[in-house]
Formats: sequence, structure tokens, C-alpha cells
Amino acid sequence: MNSRFLVIAVAVVAVIVFGAGAWVYTQQTPEPASPVVANFEDAGYVRPHSFVIGPADAPVTIAEFFDPSCEACRAYYPIVKQIMDRHPGQVKLVLRYAAFHDGSDEAVKILEAARLQDLFIPVLEALLARQPDWATHEGPNLELAWQVAGEAGLDVARAKQDALRPGIIGVLNTDMADVDALGVVQTPTFFVNGKAPTGTDPQNLADLVASEVAAQ
Repeated sequence: MNSRFLVIAVAVVAVIVFGAGAWVYTQQTPEPASPVVANFEDAGYVRPHSFVIGPADAPVTIAEFFDPSCEACRAYYPIVKQIMDRHPGQVKLVLRYAAFHDGSDEAVKILEAARLQDLFIPVLEALLARQPDWATHEGPNLELAWQVAGEAGLDVARAKQDALRPGIIGVLNTDMADVDALGVVQTPTFFVNGKAPTGTDPQNLADLVASEVAAQ
């Protein structure tokens, strides 16, 4: 899910879904929802190291497997924020890595190094905003990615040293192991309280989140 067409489609659906109604941008066969899993960590949906956006005690958890280089992940970022804003205090987003693209493992290390400087969100949003510049189809420009992170406030010299830490490499390895175990094959892939949306339309995700919030 990393074509330029998909990005344009998701951008359109972001307007339509949250304005005039639902709009399906793919015709994939819906997959049945996964059963609720009581212990997300045991199931591999979240891990103690996972970065969380939103209240830690929120009853509804969106686990998103994303790739910093993925165009669709970039397009989905504001959509997920809109969904969360519809349910203040009820939903948290847990970010997991699925480094499928060339160079994405390095981008993950940039994000984890930024996390050590309490700059995860600013650096994430900067990398997504400038993604067309550094994550090109011709090949990633990782030095530019580091530069973008620096412009977001990251101490790049320190971060490049931190990126070599075994703990950061372990985060990436654990997430990729969970990617394999859960059968994640594309980004972004979402699970809500252990359930998969019935399709890839953003409205499917919004409906599942609303259903889980209502069930609390």
C-alpha cells in the first residue's frame, strides 16, 4: 500500500469520510474481525516499549503497524488523529514498526533516538511531512532524513550514537517478529482492542473504534 494513487485516494477519503459520509477507496475483500484479546502484550499487538499517543488508561487501544517511509501511513496519520478526537479520553494509539521499505529500519532508529530526547512526535511529524523528499521511489536519502530530524530539534550527533544502542535494535527486531507472527503484510495495518477492521476504508476503522468505545 505504498503507491502514489493510494495516497491521493486516502487524502480524498479523509475529507469525505469525516465530512459528507463514507467513501471506499479500495475493493479488497473484507476480512473477518479478529477475536478480542484480553492481554494485548501476550498476543503481540502491543509491547511495553511501544510508543503510546493518548491516555494510558484509555479503554480502547488502536495498535497501528506503520512504516515511516510508507505513503499511506503518512496519509492516514491525520485521519487517525481525527478518529481519536471524536472520542476524547477513550482511545489511545500504540505505534508499532513494520519496516518494509528500503531504509525504513534507519528511519525507525531515528524515531527511537528522538524518543530518548523526548522528541518522538515532533520528529515523527517532521519525517512524515518531508517524506516525499527523503523516502523517494528512487531510493531513500537517509542523510536528509537525519537533517529533517535535526530541523525538528533533534541533537543529531547524540542521536546517531543512540541509534546504535542494542535496545533500539531490539525494539525493531521485536516489532518485526510480531509483524510476522500476526501476519501483517501491508502498512498501515490496524487492530482495535485485538480486532481487525472489516476492510481498508478509513470508515471501517472509524466504525470499529466507535463500536469499541460504545461497548465500554
